[in-house]
Amino acid sequence: MTSKPSREITRQKVFAIAWPIVLSNTTVPLLGLADTFVIGNQGDAALIGAIAIGAMIFSFIYWGFGFLRMGTTGLVAQAAGADDEGEVSAAVARALLLAAVIGGVLIVLQWPLRVAAFGLIDGSDAVEQGGLTYFTIRIWGAPATLASYAILGFFIGLQDSRTALVLQLFLNALNILLDVIFVMGLHWGVAGVAAGTLIAEVSAAVFGLALILRRLRRRNPEAARLWPAWPALLERSALIKTLSVNSDIMLRTLCLIFAFAWFTNQGAKAGDVALAANAVLMQFVTFSAFFLDGFAFSAESLVGQSIGEKNRRHLDLAVRYSTELAALTALAMSLLILIAGPLVIDFLTNVETVRAAAREFLPWAILAPIASVWCFQLDGIFIGATRTADMRNAMALSLIVYLMAWVWLADMWGNHGLWAALTVFYFVRAGTLYWRYPALKEESF
Repeated sequence: MTSKPSREITRQKVFAIAWPIVLSNTTVPLLGLADTFVIGNQGDAALIGAIAIGAMIFSFIYWGFGFLRMGTTGLVAQAAGADDEGEVSAAVARALLLAAVIGGVLIVLQWPLRVAAFGLIDGSDAVEQGGLTYFTIRIWGAPATLASYAILGFFIGLQDSRTALVLQLFLNALNILLDVIFVMGLHWGVAGVAAGTLIAEVSAAVFGLALILRRLRRRNPEAARLWPAWPALLERSALIKTLSVNSDIMLRTLCLIFAFAWFTNQGAKAGDVALAANAVLMQFVTFSAFFLDGFAFSAESLVGQSIGEKNRRHLDLAVRYSTELAALTALAMSLLILIAGPLVIDFLTNVETVRAAAREFLPWAILAPIASVWCFQLDGIFIGATRTADMRNAMALSLIVYLMAWVWLADMWGNHGLWAALTVFYFVRAGTLYWRYPALKEESF
């Protein structure tokens, strides 16, 4: 067996895991810009709307299956920490099998999914027709997309975020290249964008699988086989744990989706100006999350490793160092939004009423990184420890408190109250998980 890298946990190690994740996250909007650019130069505004609607539908569908990434990270990290090479390969194999099954079900159910999705959208005939074309083509990439989640989880679990970055860059670069060829070269329109995304997703999954096989061979060159046999893959207790971890995270994610959908919907009820202002300010929230996610991912892999090797000291260091760096980053993001916020608002919209409203509510966006960093970090810690039932229960309780806060605060302060309720949501998520943190430490060792 090849020698493993040092497991000593330092701030440098935390940062080394975090920065490729941050860079990878910041490349994601480039793909949306490329899609908009190539389709926006075809002379038909309806095509832009079709791409936006199609992409939104898939984002909503796939977000619910993010557990394939998170659950795989925790399980792989713990197996690696315990030096159980057989379970390292089995954990990712189970996740890939689950991704294939779920992706296949999505393909089989594409007709009712399409009917349900477009039944909720009130677009023009041209926009909806283009969106249907996009959906019908891209849905065939569902197994590959979900497999890529498990692949990313595998490499993050092994603290190899640089390979995760390579995969993301490969996916986005190929997608952009195919956009240019299919849309600007062959003039396939919406179908070209969808086909480019489909081919890129499948190619990235195949590339990722090849990298996994190479990594497994390097980790255990004397192994008779890289993938586990079916009896090991379907071992009852391990399979139950995999399904339990993933179902808990899925329920937790659905609560999170509902919370932000509620925020958007209540903003819409406040009027077009408030809705637009909230959408502008959410760009700041999303941008800061790109950076904070890197340290949460570091916590996932390092906490998982520490628990796998039964090293309480390493757990304490992983939590301490990742949280220190995350908190400093959150403070820096808040200062950046404070300084550059008004200029960015003016860049994002030229509607004076929206500009004025966005400036009025800007303090909430400034507060958001500082308010949210704690729940992001604790999410990472609990994912690494595979304490997903605690995450599920904490999120459900936080959602209830969030809705209660909205009833009270929005009635008094309107859109300010909506933002205040969202801030309460962040703090309650952190508080409920922090309350369970001592139990995590005791029961993990």
